[in-house]
Amino acid sequence: MASIIIIAVVFVLDVLAFVLAIGAEKRRNTAAYVNVDQNAQPYCVYGSDAATGYGIAALVLLLAGQVVIMAATRCFCCGRALSPGRWRAFSGFCFIACWFTFVIAELCLLAGSVRNAYHTKYSTLVMSGPPRCAMLRKGVFAAGAAFTFLTALFTELHYLFFAKARHAAAVPPPIVGGIGMTRM
Repeated sequence: MASIIIIAVVFVLDVLAFVLAIGAEKRRNTAAYVNVDQNAQPYCVYGSDAATGYGIAALVLLLAGQVVIMAATRCFCCGRALSPGRWRAFSGFCFIACWFTFVIAELCLLAGSVRNAYHTKYSTLVMSGPPRCAMLRKGVFAAGAAFTFLTALFTELHYLFFAKARHAAAVPPPIVGGIGMTRM
């Protein structure tokens, strides 16, 4: 049977990661204005850098949820064998899907956090004209949030299907006419 504690812990970690990814999208850096320093060099002044912290926190929470599920299911490949059937097939599909969406979510959150933290202070030392203020495109953290949601969905389903398959493997075969019949 599936553990309610593991399901709840992973759900809370994934929901927090999702909320932080959405918050990072809302709070991403924008160049507030161009200022001039004492040497008459123009530079970009940015607003709050909260999105970088939100993105990294979402990345760590999503990673923690993935680690908990993979430890609980023994990464699907270690431990006692599961009985063949639909629950093992569903669990295998969700296992592959959760890793696929997890990698994409982590890459989006990491790339968004790194790019959001990048500031071009003195880009006019290399080129002429007003500075080009580097800003993160809209949607990078939103894509990370969407894939975080899909990761949460597939990890929860993987764990539930894995638990059903493990329970089905533990049930002894039925006794028919006094003889234990086993599947081959």
